[in-house]
Amino acid sequence: MAEVAAAKGVERIEAAFAAARADDRAALMPYMMGGFPDPAGSDQVATAYADGGADLIELGVPFSDPLADGPVIHAAATAALGQGVDFETVLGTCRHISPRLPVVLMAYTNTVLGVGPSEFAKRAVEAGASGVIVPDLPFGEDEEVIRVLLEHGLAVIPLIAPTTLPERRAEICAAARGFVYVVSTVGTTGESKSLPADLTELVGHAKAEATAPVAVGFGIGTPEQAAQVGEVADGVIIGSRLVRAVGEASDTAAAVEAVAGFLSQARRALEGDRPA
Repeated sequence: MAEVAAAKGVERIEAAFAAARADDRAALMPYMMGGFPDPAGSDQVATAYADGGADLIELGVPFSDPLADGPVIHAAATAALGQGVDFETVLGTCRHISPRLPVVLMAYTNTVLGVGPSEFAKRAVEAGASGVIVPDLPFGEDEEVIRVLLEHGLAVIPLIAPTTLPERRAEICAAARGFVYVVSTVGTTGESKSLPADLTELVGHAKAEATAPVAVGFGIGTPEQAAQVGEVADGVIIGSRLVRAVGEASDTAAAVEAVAGFLSQARRALEGDRPA
């Protein structure tokens, strides 16, 4: 029953990856913090993501103790919370952009439990969300929460990291629907000067063990790095670089221009037009 109910979200996500694959490139999946720089600005940033060439959007729900996130995203979450942004505010941005692109919410376990798994899933699906990433809910840790999210039609995206044991990685990849999120580095989100030397091997293992697409996030901060990841993975997730651009912009118009410009460069890089 859960498999059937979740099909809609899964199918929309996998269709986005398939369309990118048909163009002979990896899918571009930028992350944004919901409600940042403010609720109205968040909608404009989401539109700029779509206009800049995104295939999917990862939409963060601000949380006071985001264990997986580095200082840039943590600061954005703090700013959003300071303006009263909550789950419903973020769903407003989801409603705004989901007709154009699949949206995968990124929410911590306390948020899901605080709203209630069934209510969280119901409201997310009504807003057009296709999936959810719960970074602090390990695979197999709370099957009831995952079951409820699936039954309401959300793809539940699993994560694997360089430290994931091979046996567990194979189990996670085999069960994945939507896509597998490969965390490229050990630690929190942020920009890196170079990609890990063992990333190709890790992605190769995941692709061999999964039937779903494999996307890589954490540490990707330039169009060139996006192109490098796109050579081995099915999808490229860019977060801190874009959130930083929004935070450093003088106003919303400047933020929109900055993120759309960067994503256009990243999209061209994925298509083979590498920056000099």
